Amino acid sequence: MSKYIKEIVIGIGVAALLFLVYIGVNVLPFLTIAAFVGVFFYFSRPKGSGAMTAGVDRRTKAKVPTYLTFDDIGGQDRAKNELKEALDFLIKQEEIKKFGIRPLKGILLEGPPGTGKTLMAKAAAQHTNSVFLSASGSEFVEMYVGVGASRIRDLFKDARTRAQKENKDSAIIFIDEIDVIGGKRDGGGQHREYDQTLNQLLTEMDGIHTQETPRILLMAATNRKEMLDSALLRPGRFDRHISVDLPDKKGRLHILNLHAKNKPLAMNVDLEKVAEESFNFSGAQLESLMNEAAVYAMREESPYIETRHMSAAVDKVMMGERSDRESSKAERERVALHELGHAIMAEVTTPGSVAQVSLRPRGQALGYVRHNPSDDQYLYTKQELENRMMVALGGAVAEEMFYGNRSTGSRNDFDQVLHMVKMMMDSGLTNLGIIDRDMVTKDELMKENQRIVEQQTSRTREILERHRDVFQQSLSILTKEEELSGTEFRSLFKQINQRTTA
Repeated sequence: MSKYIKEIVIGIGVAALLFLVYIGVNVLPFLTIAAFVGVFFYFSRPKGSGAMTAGVDRRTKAKVPTYLTFDDIGGQDRAKNELKEALDFLIKQEEIKKFGIRPLKGILLEGPPGTGKTLMAKAAAQHTNSVFLSASGSEFVEMYVGVGASRIRDLFKDARTRAQKENKDSAIIFIDEIDVIGGKRDGGGQHREYDQTLNQLLTEMDGIHTQETPRILLMAATNRKEMLDSALLRPGRFDRHISVDLPDKKGRLHILNLHAKNKPLAMNVDLEKVAEESFNFSGAQLESLMNEAAVYAMREESPYIETRHMSAAVDKVMMGERSDRESSKAERERVALHELGHAIMAEVTTPGSVAQVSLRPRGQALGYVRHNPSDDQYLYTKQELENRMMVALGGAVAEEMFYGNRSTGSRNDFDQVLHMVKMMMDSGLTNLGIIDRDMVTKDELMKENQRIVEQQTSRTREILERHRDVFQQSLSILTKEEELSGTEFRSLFKQINQRTTA
């Protein structure tokens, strides 16, 4: 209908101009004014849309989600309970008045990528029966001064309008990647476009009146909370900061079960074991894992998703797709000895921890050992860190034992070792004791670092020398099979050791 009204107005305007020309009136001033007005509205509108309000309306309408509930989100029980408690301020309005509580104005969800922050914002709208509008921080960044601030104003205005139109008491505005517009201001006196947008957001949040209906709640997500401006983080703006962390084993199992509902799993698939193998996976990675396992099953034209498909999917999500690199026999043997060094040290220090030994290239790795931690672990003793260091050093030491030198394949292993040494120093687990790095010279740090690495390298060499027969007798099997499961490797390890000690 609006299209026809626009055409009618334009037609009347043209007819009026023609009539003025016909009666001898000078229409040049009218045309000049019309041109200036047209240019002004053209540059004021958001990119790729008509008027500002219409642009925001179309954008937010396109992003209204299919609502989901908190039960559809796995692995975040603590964060969900904390968010539900905060959302009660929108629901239990009579109790709020009774105790004189000020309703929340903002909730900040912070945590690693893929942990479900956006999903929790959508579930919050369903939980509170609110209008839901979403936007990304990048949508407010423009080269024209004032456009971002204008879009912030229109977003809040649109939220109120929609809530009134849909007869709802509240609206939730969700801004993803808020660090794009909410970053710390430099304080150098420069008036940047980002600062104008942030200032407008702060003003709008201050204007969210506690007794106003419909109520507006701002939710935002970020992976980098430390980059946000302090004015945005203070109480009265973002009143609640909820951490959405990587799921633990129980949470990973819940997420896997959610994504397995529409997939034909074989009877031998143990999702609890997959949850153990996927330590430090985010919810998005777990969804990708289930999807990739289904892809592998479809490629093989298998009616069910088997355990081998799940194992291959874990490897793909963790390290990437298999590579088509063709390596020489000598290189394959070096890689095999390198990976056997890792596997033997893992089996000696933590029996039963090896999940797979593979020579099949994935991503940038020519081979790999996948470990299978039985329980999630967040604290480590000095002994445990030293054991992990020896596992990481096992590959380089094995190359030295059989070739007399190392290769570039140990680069990532050494990065892990240095990270663990740093962790030991910062935790007061070295001969330096409890230290402040700024109060210790670089020479002292380097000497302690060298002492620890040399000590663990020596211990690793001692252990691997005692298992030299395992290298020699399992090398041909691994290069032929290209892949050994943890069970196969342990069986081979025990058989060779029994023959050696007999």
